[in-house]
Amino acid sequence: MIPTQDPLPRLAYLTSLYPAVSHTFIQREIAGLRDLGFEVLTCSMRRPGTNHLTGLEEREAADTSFYIIESGKKPLQALSALGAALASPARLTRTLALTWRTAPPGAKGMLKQLFYLAEAMVLSRHLRQRDIDHVHSHFADPSANVAMLTSALSGIPFSYTLHGPAELYEPEKWHLREKTARAAFVACISHFARSQAMYFSDPAHWDKLRIVHCGVDPARYDRPAPPQRPGLHLVFVGRITPIKGLRVLIDAMTRAHETHPDLTLTLVGDGDDRAHLETLARPLGDAVRFVGFQSQEGVAEAVAAADALVLPSFAEGLPVVLMEALAAGKPVIATQVAGVGELVENGVSGHLVPASDVQALANAITALADTPPGQRAEMGRAGREKVRAEFDAKIEAARIGALFAGQGGDAPRPEPLRPEAG
Repeated sequence: MIPTQDPLPRLAYLTSLYPAVSHTFIQREIAGLRDLGFEVLTCSMRRPGTNHLTGLEEREAADTSFYIIESGKKPLQALSALGAALASPARLTRTLALTWRTAPPGAKGMLKQLFYLAEAMVLSRHLRQRDIDHVHSHFADPSANVAMLTSALSGIPFSYTLHGPAELYEPEKWHLREKTARAAFVACISHFARSQAMYFSDPAHWDKLRIVHCGVDPARYDRPAPPQRPGLHLVFVGRITPIKGLRVLIDAMTRAHETHPDLTLTLVGDGDDRAHLETLARPLGDAVRFVGFQSQEGVAEAVAAADALVLPSFAEGLPVVLMEALAAGKPVIATQVAGVGELVENGVSGHLVPASDVQALANAITALADTPPGQRAEMGRAGREKVRAEFDAKIEAARIGALFAGQGGDAPRPEPLRPEAG
């Protein structure tokens, strides 16, 4: 690790929604930065609903975060933000030009961008009042628009984490080229994400594209193995939406169940496809259970109680839930999309299958069901070692911390930062 003696910059972290049940990795990254001595102000465009406040950590995060839209609705706050922007007319003029140039297509896109500018005015004033040195956005979509405009208004440097897949489907809409050019750096969650950022940016800025993984706390998943029992007990964790490929999974489970009637599946999460999936799964009876959203602790317990995790998504970035399962010593079955192959080694820590292929998924499920428990445990150990070596949240926080401190070396994977001893 690289030591530092210089004062650490004061940071603001910005997302569209914070905290959020599917983005606990952001909470872990912030906690790791704070452990290193960084002061981190958490900011969000919107306040989450109670369904996102599943545990004490989430409730505390909601209580201490700054909510831009909520603040901007207060007349005095809005007028003060506008006054602060008007006090620097040259900077405001340049920001207005940037707002126009980077608006999503169409009149609706321009209207949204003007709202992002208004939010940037509110956030810019808030950050300057608190002497923030750097603002970082997770995701390259609306929150990165606000971060970029905030930086233009305030002069505070910004950066963003590129996840995918949504931003990568519409790089022109989200102006990834412009954001990368203006950012201090871009934290890409995988080699795949970095390659896409390179494709959608000027080669002159490729040195800004650094690889910082999302991470987990491996110790959280050190739990006793469940007692051996007949059958294979699978768990899915995530949003219950079509992009997760769960209709394919129910079809694959139906096929696999014909030869392996003791297969079971627990789905942790919720979403707009749940009612339809419950109907599809009804013929399987008690073999498929839906348990809704769970806290971080609840997710850890659900993974610990299972024999393996399955993730049949059509598109992903680099799923944290796979890290959680591997950290718990569970083999995984996942689709070979985006950066998944950088985490899961086929045949070693799990099985990778083509996305949307029902029969391939059913075959992987039955193959794992037929794998002796001792061999499954060995697959889990291999996955756990991979996570400890490359996806430990504290180490990854130290990597991005090095970038905030202007360090980290020149390689795509920055060297972790550590405070100077003594």
